[in-house]
Amino acid sequence: MQLREILEAKGFTRVPLKTMSSGHFTCAIKLNNIKGTFIVDTGASTSCIGLDYINFFKLKTSKSDVIAAGAGATNMTTELSENNIVKIENHTTLNMAFVLFDLSHVNQALSLIDSNIVHGIIGADYLKNKRAVIDYGRNCLYLK
Repeated sequence: MQLREILEAKGFTRVPLKTMSSGHFTCAIKLNNIKGTFIVDTGASTSCIGLDYINFFKLKTSKSDVIAAGAGATNMTTELSENNIVKIENHTTLNMAFVLFDLSHVNQALSLIDSNIVHGIIGADYLKNKRAVIDYGRNCLYLK
């Protein structure tokens, strides 16, 4: 029996992933019914969106005391957006929260090797909650 058959029989949703030139996996999502591209990052503790995309995704934000660090940048101020609707394939999540901070350095670095931009990162908070399984051999993600 294949991994796909086992997981789909247990109610998991299969999500195709694209591989960027950098080696990062991305997936297409709908955030508040607007299409976006997000890196799937098991090393990111929380899901996040670039500040540049607040209006694009129609996010309601509030101030945050969290200081973000990662992807080569430190001490970044953040905002918070709660109560968002995320749809990945036919898997919908209500009341999803995102940390918002300046991700321009990520897109600048990626632009050196890939023409695609990303709107944010799907992190371990979401992946753990959805019991995510990544099939690296078949470039796909399974969500429960």
